[in-house]
Amino acid sequence: MIGFLFVIALAQDWPPPIAKEAARLPPGLIAEAGTRGTPKKARSLEIRDKGGVYENYLIDAEWADRDAVRILADRVVLRHCEIRNGLRDAIEVYANDVLIENCRIHHFLAGSLKDPKDAHGITGRPTRLTVRNCEIYYCSGDAVQFDPDRGPWTDVIIENCNLWTGPLPEDAAGFKKGEQPGENGLDTKQSASNDRSRIVVRNTLAHGWAKGGQISNLSALNIKNHVDARVENCVFWDNEIDLRLRGGTGKYGGALVAVTGCFFYSSDVAVRSEDAIENLSITNCAYAKDVAKRFVNDAGRGLKVEGDRDAPPRDAVLKRK
Repeated sequence: MIGFLFVIALAQDWPPPIAKEAARLPPGLIAEAGTRGTPKKARSLEIRDKGGVYENYLIDAEWADRDAVRILADRVVLRHCEIRNGLRDAIEVYANDVLIENCRIHHFLAGSLKDPKDAHGITGRPTRLTVRNCEIYYCSGDAVQFDPDRGPWTDVIIENCNLWTGPLPEDAAGFKKGEQPGENGLDTKQSASNDRSRIVVRNTLAHGWAKGGQISNLSALNIKNHVDARVENCVFWDNEIDLRLRGGTGKYGGALVAVTGCFFYSSDVAVRSEDAIENLSITNCAYAKDVAKRFVNDAGRGLKVEGDRDAPPRDAVLKRK
């Protein structure tokens, strides 16, 4: 149960420090995601009564109108799985101390491009969840979203993942070849009446969230509501908005966001701040010349932007050790 113990160790302090060995790794996947050898096959998986390690499953929902995987038990490790082809969410987590790693999640498509419905990659209401080395793509909702109903969730870590979308290579469910499903790579939701949710996204790639998809104002990371978010050492490209960071004083509140050491390429806007977001910090980030606008700002008090620079070639960033 090494993976589970690692989740608990990270939960002791916040924001959790990145391990020295992880700091030397390039952003993105650090190992092959998906199944190995001959996987166990199923149309769905519900983990309700007992925690433990659940490994090497091929979950093909076969376009059923139900969630493919539901994690309702605490202390679960879901590892080396492929989860695909559904009309609802790929993975829902309503539990504590969960690790999802080395998984490939794709083709969760509800409705159609003209009338899309939410089908997320990973969602739910977790406490102490780590998503590591996972690839999530072609979802008609968000690759990752917490929580659709704005219930309590916290201490989520997304690291060394690849969150992307783009034109479909062939017809799938109600979508046609060439259509681009998806809303955001990450979307955060919370109510100001709950404790502030905490999330870290680091060493992660987010790309393809470009104009021409389901909604206007697509973003790689849409961070809003009553959350405390850290975005570290991530790489963004081919997005309408790389980081959409939103304040607010209403019933959903506004986000607290710190962005450090990220790289931005070939996007309309790198960082868009909205609704007088407070205490926004953007430090030591790099921007390529093909980013149309580095900043679109509506920031309130406490804004800090420092150390910005020109970005090296993207391939060099992805390959650096």
